Amino acid sequence: MWQSYLNGLLVAAGLIVAIGAQNAFVLAQSLRREHHLPVAALCVLCDAVLIGAGVFGLASLLVQSPLLLGVARWGGAAFLIWYGIQALRRTFTPQALQGAADAGRRSRRAVLLATLAVTLLNPHVYLDTVLLIGALGAQQPEPGAYALGAASASALWFFGLALGAAWLAPLLARPATWRLLDLGVALMMFAVAWQLLQGA
Repeated sequence: MWQSYLNGLLVAAGLIVAIGAQNAFVLAQSLRREHHLPVAALCVLCDAVLIGAGVFGLASLLVQSPLLLGVARWGGAAFLIWYGIQALRRTFTPQALQGAADAGRRSRRAVLLATLAVTLLNPHVYLDTVLLIGALGAQQPEPGAYALGAASASALWFFGLALGAAWLAPLLARPATWRLLDLGVALMMFAVAWQLLQGA
């Protein structure tokens, strides 16, 4: 059970911490202290629902088809390796996460609608949570523990970003921080891909 939980935690962490529109949005809201905790909670809820749909929806399909299981295993491993290589490449092209400095305070409803748009209108969220995390989770000995681990990574990241934005902002503005994060992401992706191929 713990191995499945840890796999879910590591895979989701590797996917979530990459610089993207959702992370930039959460950071910006957190730096402004503008409904930042509801924003983080909504991001975590969306991730948990999509992860659950992927893990438990794909699990039933894969159990019924050894061919689909093989495709998911090899395809998942190939994607993880590709993603790890991309993360390694980013270590040579330094980036930094900056919070936007929009003026004017918006209503909670407007901010939460914007959060939903940034989260659900991004095609990568479906590739990451439903397809990749779901396909990998469906192959775990304990899919429920895996899904819980993946959701835990989402909760730790988004609430950590929301609560620690003021403290984290100078750190996240440094390209060296993202080099280290991307290096860690690459190592996690390669390790999980190796474990997946070991079961092939």
